[in-house]
Amino acid sequence: MDTGDTKQGRIPLKTWDDREMRDALANRNVSEVYRQLRKHGVSQRQIAAMTGQSQSEVSEILKGRQVMAYDVLSRISEGLGIPRGYMGLAYDEATEIQVVGAADEQQAEEDESVKRRKFLAHAAQVTMGAAVFGPASEAWAASPARTPAPGRIGVTDVRQVEAATRALRALDYQYGGGFCRDAVVAQLSWGQQMLQASGTEPVRSRLYVALADLHSLAGWTSFDIGLIDSARGHFANALDLAKQGDNHPLVANVLYRMGRVYLHQEAPNDALKLFQLGQIAAQESGSELAVAVLCANEAWAYAMMGNSEQAVKLLGRTRDEFQRADLANAESWVRFFNETDVYAMIGTVHTALAQHDATHTKYAIPALTKAVDAYGDDMARSKTFNLSALATNHLLEGDIDHGAKVGGKALDCAEGLKSARVEDRMRPLKDEARRRSNNADARELVERMNAFFA
Repeated sequence: MDTGDTKQGRIPLKTWDDREMRDALANRNVSEVYRQLRKHGVSQRQIAAMTGQSQSEVSEILKGRQVMAYDVLSRISEGLGIPRGYMGLAYDEATEIQVVGAADEQQAEEDESVKRRKFLAHAAQVTMGAAVFGPASEAWAASPARTPAPGRIGVTDVRQVEAATRALRALDYQYGGGFCRDAVVAQLSWGQQMLQASGTEPVRSRLYVALADLHSLAGWTSFDIGLIDSARGHFANALDLAKQGDNHPLVANVLYRMGRVYLHQEAPNDALKLFQLGQIAAQESGSELAVAVLCANEAWAYAMMGNSEQAVKLLGRTRDEFQRADLANAESWVRFFNETDVYAMIGTVHTALAQHDATHTKYAIPALTKAVDAYGDDMARSKTFNLSALATNHLLEGDIDHGAKVGGKALDCAEGLKSARVEDRMRPLKDEARRRSNNADARELVERMNAFFA
C-alpha cells in the first residue's frame, strides 16, 4: 500500500475493492473495516484523524463495538473516502430521506461538545423565558415531505395527534425506538402543518403542547437508535413548542430526556446542567412528580461523577416528592414515573455508585429486584436495562453464578428490541463478566453476549 497517501489523509481507492474489505463494507461491519485498514498499514491514530473519532473510540470499534447510527456511518465513509454505495449509504437527498426517514437527519459536522453547549444555551433561553419561534428555533431541523393537513383545526384534530403519540410511545416502550421512529417522524410531517391552520386560541395552545410531546417522542426514539443529532433537533423543537403552549411540566420532561442522552454519552456534567434547568421548569409547574423525575436523574449524574453524598441526598428527595405527588391527575408525559420507576432509579443510581464502591450493591439489588418483578412485557426495554444492572451487581457482590443467570434473562428479554442502547447499557455487565472469565458461567455469558450483539 502507498503509505504516502495515508500520511496525507488519503486511502487509495483500490483498498476498498479487496474482497474481504468489500464484504465488510456491504455488511457495515466497521470493526472489520478498521481491522482491514490496519492490515494495510493504517494506524489507529490515522483512522481517528480521518473519521473525526477519538483513538479510544477507534480502539473500542476494533475490539468489536458495533456502529449502527446512520450519521456515524456516513461520517466514517466520508472521512475515509469510501464509495458510499459500498456501504449502502444514500448519495442524494431523496434517497437519504428513504434510508433515514426524514430530512431532519442531515447531521452537522461539529464537535459534540460544541453541540452540547449550543443546546444548553438554547435550553437556558427557553427555560428562562426567551422568545421562541424565531429564526434560531427554525434552524434546528428542516421539514420533511408532508401530507396535506386541514386548513382549520378543532379539538378533534389535536386529539388525533395526542392519541397517535400515546400509541407510538407504547410501541417504543415495548419494542424500542427502531420499531416506531419512522412512524413518529411521519406523524410529525403531518402534524407540523397544523401550525399553519386557523383555529381558536385554546385549540392552538393545546396543539403546541401535543406537537411538543410528539417532537419529544421523536427525539427519544432517535436517541434510542443512535441518531443523536436528530434527537437534539427534535428536543429543541419540543422545548420551543412546550414553551409556546405554556406547559412547564413538559419543558421539564424534555430537558430530562435530553439530559439522559448526555448521561448515555458519559457526559454527566452536561447532563446535570440540563437536569438543573429542568428542575426550574418543574418547580414552576408545581408538579411534585416532575420534580421527582428531575431529582432522580440529578442523582444519577452525581453518581456517575462518584459523588455519593449528593446522589443519596437527591434519592431521598426523589422519594419525598414522589410521596407528595398527585399521581391521578399527573400529565401523560410524566405519569410514566410510577413506584416501579422510583425503585428502578434507586437501583440505577446505586449501581453507578457501586462502580466506585461495591458496598452500594446492598442497596441496588433489592431496588432493582422490585423493579424487575413489577415490569411487564409492555416495558421490555426498561426490564432489560434493569435485569442487566441487577446482574452486574450480583457479579460485583461475588455471586457469579446467579449474576450470569440474571444476565442471561436480560438477553432473553432483549430479544425483539430494536434499540441501539441495549448493547451500551449492557457493557458494564459484559466488562464485569469478562473480568471473571475464569468462571465457566461468566465466560459463557460473555460468549452469549458477543453472539447476541454480533
